[in-house]
Amino acid sequence: MLGRLQTLLYSAAIINNVSATPGPTVKLDRATVLGITDSTTGTDQYLGIPFAQPPVGQLRLQLPQPVPPYTTTLNATTFGNQCFQANMTAPRLPSDLNLPPEISQFLNGSLGAPAPPQSEDCLNINVVVPAGTKPGAKLPVAAWIYGGAYQVGSDASFTSMGAGIVNRSVELGQPLMFVSMNYRLGVFGFLGGSEVQKAGVGNLGLQDQREALRWIQKYISAFGGDPAKVTIWGESAGSQSVAYQMVTNGGNTEGLFRAGWMESGAVEAVGSITKLQPTFDFIASEVGCASSSDVLSCLRGVPATDLKAAADKTPTVYTYQGLNTPWFPHADGKFLTEDPYELVLKRVAADVPFVIGNCEDEGTLFSLASLNVTTDEEFAKFIKKGYFPTASEDAMDLLMHYYPSDPAAGSPFETGDAYAFTPEYKRIAAFQGDFVFESARRFFLHHLSARQKAWSFMSKRSQVKGLGATHSTDLQNVFGGGDMADFLIRFVNTLDPNGGPEINWPVYSPEAPQLLAFVDGEQPLEIISDTFRKEAMEYLMFLGLVYPV
Repeated sequence: MLGRLQTLLYSAAIINNVSATPGPTVKLDRATVLGITDSTTGTDQYLGIPFAQPPVGQLRLQLPQPVPPYTTTLNATTFGNQCFQANMTAPRLPSDLNLPPEISQFLNGSLGAPAPPQSEDCLNINVVVPAGTKPGAKLPVAAWIYGGAYQVGSDASFTSMGAGIVNRSVELGQPLMFVSMNYRLGVFGFLGGSEVQKAGVGNLGLQDQREALRWIQKYISAFGGDPAKVTIWGESAGSQSVAYQMVTNGGNTEGLFRAGWMESGAVEAVGSITKLQPTFDFIASEVGCASSSDVLSCLRGVPATDLKAAADKTPTVYTYQGLNTPWFPHADGKFLTEDPYELVLKRVAADVPFVIGNCEDEGTLFSLASLNVTTDEEFAKFIKKGYFPTASEDAMDLLMHYYPSDPAAGSPFETGDAYAFTPEYKRIAAFQGDFVFESARRFFLHHLSARQKAWSFMSKRSQVKGLGATHSTDLQNVFGGGDMADFLIRFVNTLDPNGGPEINWPVYSPEAPQLLAFVDGEQPLEIISDTFRKEAMEYLMFLGLVYPV
């Protein structure tokens, strides 16, 4: 949920503004929007445009409100504020385990801080188009949703790399535009609890994304985009967000998008937002609102920095429990009307073509914080407490059978006994990667691909010693000028990733579940069967339905 290229991307975001020259303008309502031309990528860029009213004061912890008509000149030459970020630090790695130095290097490279200031007033959007694009060009739109475990992330992080994709699309003769949006994070965007559910203000970060998509429908044609040709695209939490946008509103897209591209994330097996009540109560207590007759109203009145400080005392994906934090989306009865797994099971999802895939070793990165788990008993406690607290002992015994302590069965996969830093590390990594990512992807595909066109992939490249092809390593391919970018560009343009010189990427079906594998070697692409660890992942899907997290 955190990108490997973060530090590079943040630096690129700064360099972008240095190398840019004043230039293009567009008209929005009665306003003139001033943009910049980046000669390095051959793009015109409009940065930090507000797409909703600032969610401050009484609009805090409320649904996003549409931006009023623009009436004055907008300076869109620098990035806007980023939303408040969690204080997310890398796990402490025990020195006595003699871990490969590449692990620390990877962690340090994933936790840089983007340049824009943090603020509640952060609902802004960036638009990047080929230089000289005029209204009426009707370019398809790749609308990027960043990842970051719903606690960190910024639309400034990937916009400069998105400009590289726009540049490549022109080279391929299939030009597109890149759009990136901010959305509220952590306590401001994903606070749960019964009070939140009753007020209908759950999953506000997802609601922000939806409002940004409405803004695209209203305004993108002024930049030369085609509102009928929007593909929503994300990685990690952003990838999950794409899937959640597909299953909300009874599967009705409202014409907001026509396709989805998902990297490392599908809908999760989550229960009601009321399960997050302990975190709501903790936040309220920390900021002095616990005894208020209207806690939500009280929370709207406290300093934003106090809310952030309280939220910083809660778990992140880099603390002991890994991928089960209180800031992930849950069923709220409004945006997600019920457990998203149930929605997919009922095929309540947008009937649009989509691409979805994972890295081979998704769980290794998030299992470094659990290196103190070293016995069967501790592993069982870790799984039961964090993921399936109501599951029976028999259910847990069967899970432990499918995910044994044998290092050769663990992740990084296909490494034998290597990288077994502790007796349970590779076991935890295999479970977390399969439950949160692989089985969720397969569940999504199994129930939807028989009805609509879908393609799936596995990324095995850019491996990190000790972590394998861990979470976010695919970003180097898609944003770094690799072949995944070409597949993406063709998909955004034609709704089919094929059409280039590469091998044919087969459509996925439950009867013939095939993946395109991005691999190292003389043959960089392979077609493989999506049947690995079949029984284990079918059991994880069952557990997710019966015991949603």
